[in-house]
Amino acid sequence: MMIERVAILGAGALGAVYANIFNEAGIETKVVAKGERFERLQNDGVYINDVHYELPVINAETDAGGFKADLNIVATKYHHLKSGLSDLSKFVHADTVFISLLNGLTSESIIEEMYGKGRALQSIAMNLDARREGNKIFHSRPPLLVFGELDNQELSAKVLAVQDVLDRAGIDHKTPKDMQRTMWWKFMVNVGMNQSSAVTGATYGRYKIEPELRWLKETLMREVIAVAQAEGIDLRDEDATSFYETLDIIAEDGKTSMLQDIEASRKTEVDMFAPVVIELGEKHGIPTPVNRTVLSVIRTLELKYSH
Repeated sequence: MMIERVAILGAGALGAVYANIFNEAGIETKVVAKGERFERLQNDGVYINDVHYELPVINAETDAGGFKADLNIVATKYHHLKSGLSDLSKFVHADTVFISLLNGLTSESIIEEMYGKGRALQSIAMNLDARREGNKIFHSRPPLLVFGELDNQELSAKVLAVQDVLDRAGIDHKTPKDMQRTMWWKFMVNVGMNQSSAVTGATYGRYKIEPELRWLKETLMREVIAVAQAEGIDLRDEDATSFYETLDIIAEDGKTSMLQDIEASRKTEVDMFAPVVIELGEKHGIPTPVNRTVLSVIRTLELKYSH
């Protein structure tokens, strides 16, 4: 199995950077879009760190021209995921592999509901501190893709094929043996960092010096740890403070994607986070009051610009 063709769904900050890296590496790459977004990408391209790039775009509403992707990378927003996935239907063959760059724990299962069980590898987009302003994207760090099957004691043909294409593209990657724990660890980090920053306006640097902010983040995370342990996942109390090492290498004025959405009056991806924690808490009889409170605040903030 060898990956020769790559399709990217979603040309936001993450999707555009990944698409450009694959394309610049000489791997046949198509950004899947339609309507006004297709026209805009085709006519205007994107700017990445102030350099203009014309990404190869394919129209999901017209004939695929025979293009079938060996790897589909999903980088759309969570609330556009189900509707957006249908745009990939023309670009899938029997062995197409899916990788999701979305946060949370549910996008892979949503992909497999539409395209079949075993299609999507578990994956986490790391390191890339990308932010978008219109068609301008800025980032200071290269991407790292952490991915694999749930258990990677022995690497599957799909995992090896994706590792190979990432190597050819020059994209750093890791495949943990216990991918399930890694997925939950990143979910825990996002529940804490994304949500607490959205309600406080905190940049990454503030988490290093503000005790109350750290308390909010860690308490949100510990509610995740409690429900994860009830689900049989190996998360521990010390995991709630393990992200501080990563903060040391992130720009102090950087902002989470959810805070960027709040500041740009865009719908956030909160539905991937607090509601999942709350539902699991109800399942296991575990209180999740801080996630409930933060969810109410974020949805109230969203109401300000949804009318």
